[in-house]
Amino acid sequence: MLVTKAYRYELDPNNRQRTHLHQHAGVARFAYNWGLEQRIRLFKDNQGTDRFTDAMKQHRLLNSLKESQFPWMYQCSKCAPQEALRDLHTAFQNFYRGLKTGRKVGIPRFKRKGVRDSFRLTGNIRFRKRAIQLPRLGVIRIKERRRSYYKGRILSVTVRRRADRWFVSVTVEEEIPDPETPAGGAVGVDLGVKTLATLSNGTTFTNPRALGRRLRKLKCLSKSLSRKRLGSKNREKAKIRLAKMHLRIFNIRQDTLHKVTARLAKNHSKIVIEDLNVSGMLRNRRLARVIADVGFYEFRRQVEYKCKWYGSELVVVPRTFPSSKLCSRCAHKKKELSLSEREYHCKACGLRIGRDLNAALNLVAVSLPETENACGEDVRLLASPSGVAMKQASAKQEPNISPRLNVKDCLGFGKRHVPLRL
Repeated sequence: MLVTKAYRYELDPNNRQRTHLHQHAGVARFAYNWGLEQRIRLFKDNQGTDRFTDAMKQHRLLNSLKESQFPWMYQCSKCAPQEALRDLHTAFQNFYRGLKTGRKVGIPRFKRKGVRDSFRLTGNIRFRKRAIQLPRLGVIRIKERRRSYYKGRILSVTVRRRADRWFVSVTVEEEIPDPETPAGGAVGVDLGVKTLATLSNGTTFTNPRALGRRLRKLKCLSKSLSRKRLGSKNREKAKIRLAKMHLRIFNIRQDTLHKVTARLAKNHSKIVIEDLNVSGMLRNRRLARVIADVGFYEFRRQVEYKCKWYGSELVVVPRTFPSSKLCSRCAHKKKELSLSEREYHCKACGLRIGRDLNAALNLVAVSLPETENACGEDVRLLASPSGVAMKQASAKQEPNISPRLNVKDCLGFGKRHVPLRL
């Protein structure tokens, strides 16, 4: 099976190489802003097909103006402005597609110096023992030492600066053997705020609260930055300190999500999750910060591609399915369930169970037929929960027969709490 992977490493450049990295990032930013200004002017002034252009036309125009107007661009690789214009073309394609379909996709914005500095290179890229060779930049040391950096063909590299540290992401096309289905059975995963994920077998993963535990320190660093004079060296130092704290929060969150998603994809043949309305949940001003701190969308994104790598199946239950309101034993549905009720109490059968565990059991018990694929090759989007209503009706007629999984059968080994080492 042919897959595309990315390997990220931290660079260890000297002062001269660091200057060249800043120059490449500046050239890519200039080309992006130059192309964006031209596209906006064409879009406003012209009508019909004259308002559209593409990356190759803009790149040829930029090459014709280099010698007369932008001779300083010859100091950097030609790939930096070329790939920046391709990224701009992709952004405008998304913008035009949003106009046609009615989705809210804003027009691309101009890039600022020092904010997300990055550039992409293609061509002669080679690895050495502890260094990487990039076009026009030469050999740059890497802070990590590994025996095998990649097993495949290098497509491109993306160099990015974060908190005054430079990272390189190597995109590689690899041929991996067809994965075998993991031995573990199906598992339902209920995402939450207090606990990151609750599985139907009773396992829970703690939420590291990457932002919540460091919010006080983040506020102090932000106040310190606002008190510094504009253009001073102390302001640049305070800016780097604040950026390092943001980077640490990002690394903690990503490390936790990668550990949890990899464990699920490697040990379970089928993973059942819920299609959460994250954008709607973020409209709650009291819970928006903690919800964004968890990273629900990033969790689903990682599970999707890791299921393809390790041979497991991902089932996405539609957001209309009432996983929290249904009883996992008798399928009785509650009319109202507030967020403060952390324990589910069924009045029909008397079941008392944790709210998140009850939702995970309902997710794993779903067995609706396969319908149209909306999330990728190995992702299954379930139909409307009409079958659940039929099961509820049968449960009312025959109360002794439970159409769903029994809680005791799913919790054969008891509840386990798995802390993550960060």
